Amino acid sequence: MNGIDIIDIKEKNIKGAYVIDGFPSVGLVGSIVANYLVSFLNLEQIAVVDSVYFPSISLVRDGVPLSPVRVYGGSLGTKGQEKVVVFISEFQPAQDILKPLAITMMDWVEDHKCKMVISPEGLLSKEDSERMEAYAKSVAAEKEVAEYAVTNSNGKAPGEGVTVLGVGSTPAARQTMKQIDVKTFENGVVAGFAGVLLNEGVARDFDVMTLLAEAHAEYPDARAAAAIMTVIDRMLLHVELDLKPLLEEAALIEDTLKQIQKRANTDEDTSKRKSSYMYG
Repeated sequence: MNGIDIIDIKEKNIKGAYVIDGFPSVGLVGSIVANYLVSFLNLEQIAVVDSVYFPSISLVRDGVPLSPVRVYGGSLGTKGQEKVVVFISEFQPAQDILKPLAITMMDWVEDHKCKMVISPEGLLSKEDSERMEAYAKSVAAEKEVAEYAVTNSNGKAPGEGVTVLGVGSTPAARQTMKQIDVKTFENGVVAGFAGVLLNEGVARDFDVMTLLAEAHAEYPDARAAAAIMTVIDRMLLHVELDLKPLLEEAALIEDTLKQIQKRANTDEDTSKRKSSYMYG
């Protein structure tokens, strides 16, 4: 209906599942968490998200072609008492399709009678926020922001002790936050896909929980992802996690996103050239 479809490719009972939003965010936090969960839990692909607005690519991993947006599912525990669904996107959706994409996802979640949507999200670090505010106030700040990006692209690790805050769309979601000792994000803005999911949760009276950790915008922030993953472990997994692979996931996701962006820019340049030939 809105040019975005979720196509089920494998029948699986996911009633009551916790759904993880793995679309790229600040510091690629959501993507890192989602990829880690798929690998750690050995989840199966159960659906693809398709749209005319998505890049025309096929990702190839170990000889297997993959759609740029996929859905994985599986069960937790020895008796499979908990179910998990993970949405993974290998690219950053354009701003103008975030709302229809979120609506399509929430429709699918409700149709499959899932329990809750959990959205891992990076919050701009105070340093990044200050630099961006400076840029917005003055064109002269452009040089300062560029220099800042260079000095922070050397793999320097973020600060220790990352705090995770949460926002819940319903009283039940907020109660769950209390049970897992997640403090409330009292005032501020949750932007992008996570913000749209929260608003949809309020409108539908559906449990959506956004988990926020301060992250750096200039590179994949594995430390922020690890902090959120620890909270998800307290909530669902209840196991001893080896979070070292998060660093590998961060590097792999960054490389993939760069390749897709490069291809998208190439396609755009080709389109412009064709347009100039046709109408010039």
